Amino acid sequence: MLESCQNAQERWGGVHQLIDRWLQERAELIKGYVAISDVSDAAVMQRFCEILVDYVSAGHFEVYQQLNEEARAFDDQRGLELAKQIYPRIEVITEAALAFNDRCDAGDCGDVDAVSSELKRLGQMLHERFELEDCLIEVLHTAHKQQATAAVV
Repeated sequence: MLESCQNAQERWGGVHQLIDRWLQERAELIKGYVAISDVSDAAVMQRFCEILVDYVSAGHFEVYQQLNEEARAFDDQRGLELAKQIYPRIEVITEAALAFNDRCDAGDCGDVDAVSSELKRLGQMLHERFELEDCLIEVLHTAHKQQATAAVV
């Protein structure tokens, strides 16, 4: 997971401040996920959940909106269609992430085996989400950057 995050930063880092900040949050999320070696450590779990909620919130309330606005500004029907196909799956993953956070906030993380299993499943879902997000960035932002550069030249 960390390697794919670094690859994304190398490909899109510096392109747009919002995406840069979001990819940095992704790196923090991955580090937080990797740091959870003992799920009974409430402080580590709480910090992970905070980063998790910040990350998924930034995606939905900032980054995805910005990418869609770019697509509309460039009349990118292909990009908008891709977003319509990808967003529902990202939403499912977001709901799972928020449910995990809510469970831990409610103090229902006492069953170490269940939490470990759920955390592993969440890790797999986050990996999928990162791949979907990278696809959105590639199609909805990078293509527009190239179009904008071509228009200036």
